[in-house]
Amino acid sequence: MDGAIVRRAILWFLLCGAAAWGQDFDLILAGGRIVDGSGNPWYRADVGILGGRITEIGALAGRSARRTIQVHGQVVSPGFIDMMGATSEPLLENRASAQSKLRQGITTILAGEGGSVAPSARWLRFRDYYPALERAGIPINVVHNVGAAQVRQMVIGDQNRAPTPEQLARMKDLVEQAMRDGAVGLSSALIYPPGTYATTEELIELAKVAGKYGGVYFTHMRNESSQVLDSIREAIRIGEEGGLPVHIFHLKAAGEQNWPLMTQAIALIQSARDRGLDVTADIYPYIRNGIGLGSFIHPRHYAEGHAAFVKTLANPRVRAALRREIETDADWENWYLHVGRNWDNVLVAEVGEGMDKRFEGKSVAEIARMRGTDDWTTFFDLVQQGRVEVNPKSMNEEQKRQALRTEWMSVCTDSPPTDPAVTTNAHPRAFGSFVRILAKYVRDEKVISLAAAVRQMSSLPANELKLYDRGRIAPGMAADLLVFDPDQVQDTATFTKPMAFPEGMPYVIVNGKVEIENGVLTAENGGQVLRAR
Repeated sequence: MDGAIVRRAILWFLLCGAAAWGQDFDLILAGGRIVDGSGNPWYRADVGILGGRITEIGALAGRSARRTIQVHGQVVSPGFIDMMGATSEPLLENRASAQSKLRQGITTILAGEGGSVAPSARWLRFRDYYPALERAGIPINVVHNVGAAQVRQMVIGDQNRAPTPEQLARMKDLVEQAMRDGAVGLSSALIYPPGTYATTEELIELAKVAGKYGGVYFTHMRNESSQVLDSIREAIRIGEEGGLPVHIFHLKAAGEQNWPLMTQAIALIQSARDRGLDVTADIYPYIRNGIGLGSFIHPRHYAEGHAAFVKTLANPRVRAALRREIETDADWENWYLHVGRNWDNVLVAEVGEGMDKRFEGKSVAEIARMRGTDDWTTFFDLVQQGRVEVNPKSMNEEQKRQALRTEWMSVCTDSPPTDPAVTTNAHPRAFGSFVRILAKYVRDEKVISLAAAVRQMSSLPANELKLYDRGRIAPGMAADLLVFDPDQVQDTATFTKPMAFPEGMPYVIVNGKVEIENGVLTAENGGQVLRAR
């Protein structure tokens, strides 16, 4: 049978099948206040869903449906889009990990930063990974980037050196494969080795490939503190010369002495937009960031690889030299200076396998007192022993408010899907970012309106990712929808108890499937891998 005929028959069944069996809709959300994602104020209407799509909006009383949910005046909004969801790999083994996203209203995540699931030793191509993810069954939509550091590591390894012409050609081939397979763009993380070793010119060459396929350049910039303006200029240059839009992950001005730079950073991006360049950014709503403790050491020391470097920490002279550098050198992303030279401001979130779990939730200074050693000995010991994730207090609230008042600013968690049943610790943003916007900045502090916040978390990121059939409530759009009470919605995750689900988000619907019902994960797997067209 002709393929086009088959596709038309399937489409007819999806759109008309329910009616043919005596039902107008699969699902009706009745009696809600619609905040449609466009930025318009709410209005009252029912929403009818059929075949995973919104098919009708209006007064649907008396119309037939397999199921009707009485919303009773709660808000119905588009599902939220996490612009930095780290990775989709946890979903392969544990669908419950999606709860950390779904229960705060996230229905789609963008995966991939400097690293990405492909190309890797396990998944050389996204075309190999996507079917595995789909077979596993996922309750949330995922979009993927290809990581610039990932292709660099595959071709060059961890070393700090420029690629040869042949190696650069191979790196470009890997980016092209990923884009052909449906990646939405190229992403970089320029603070972490080996991503930090990439020159602007190298990134431009890779960006040109992504741009050829309609991709976006996403970046965790080279500096987010004293040199944040230069880093923005670099990102803009890569976008201009690469011929593609630019999106900046978790924009910030870290370090008290740098907080005033947030105003200039926003103005710099706006000036690029005024010139016709498509540049956007996102934030997470916390003043502590998340980073590896090893990043408190200058990245050049990892030039021969992480394992080789940490062995040198057994030498007291190496430690002494590193301490002098960290205490005095401001010509890099120096997180020790950003936290006011105070180890009490560096909270340990998670330690690696075999390390003392009692350290989690305590500052480096507190751990030093527990161990009966000084702060610097404890710092170097922790870096030497294994992976340690920390939450430095490096930002202020005013820059968050400034960012949220900016029309091109979306939201991220900067966290992977996380199941508290199997993970010992996390940053609270993993569980609370989007609901925190609604509770703290919309309802309590009135920094922005509810309609503006929903737009920044739905249609704005959908447009940035070129997901033009998502992010708004309108006929024909994908039925990624939320039901919540704006007066009751509340984040509960804190830095001492980070893995706590938010409240007030009873229903989360993904492609017409109810994935969260009364705050509980259902057995549906309505999520999809969204391949870039």
